[in-house]
Amino acid sequence: MQGRDIISLYTFERNNPKHSQVFSGHSLPRHLARTYGLYGKDQREAALLDMVNDGVEDLRLKYIQLIYQNYESGKAAYVEALPGQLRPFENLLSKNHGGKAFIVGDHISFADYNLVELMRNHLVLAAGCLASCPLLAAYVERVSARPHLRTYLESAAHCDRPINGNGKQ
Repeated sequence: MQGRDIISLYTFERNNPKHSQVFSGHSLPRHLARTYGLYGKDQREAALLDMVNDGVEDLRLKYIQLIYQNYESGKAAYVEALPGQLRPFENLLSKNHGGKAFIVGDHISFADYNLVELMRNHLVLAAGCLASCPLLAAYVERVSARPHLRTYLESAAHCDRPINGNGKQ
């Protein structure tokens, strides 16, 4: 852990004592999801959500590598390959109420929020990137329209914050 991570963890523990035993960046969202009922209705859904979220994080890693290491020379190839990277999410949506529900199950989950956040970042990177995935595009719109999330997405706290620390997006 780096110094800023320890400070962030300390601040989180001090302000949220019931969550004070969670240390890893990937375990924290899962812990909060279990605590607040965002982890599926049973163990099967929880396992599927873990797999989906790991897929989201795999794509996020590729995105981060593009943004911070290879933006100028790699953006065109990244955007060209993106439909293939998004297809598994499209396929998964198609198997859950024909794409009219959430990524897994009938209730929103931490994986839904994580996927939508990453898709919104990709829409800034390449506005038409969801064109080949109509279910995924509709899903992003549907989840983004949830009242509390929409309020946040329209707020200055969100709109004035850069997506990436280096100004590339």
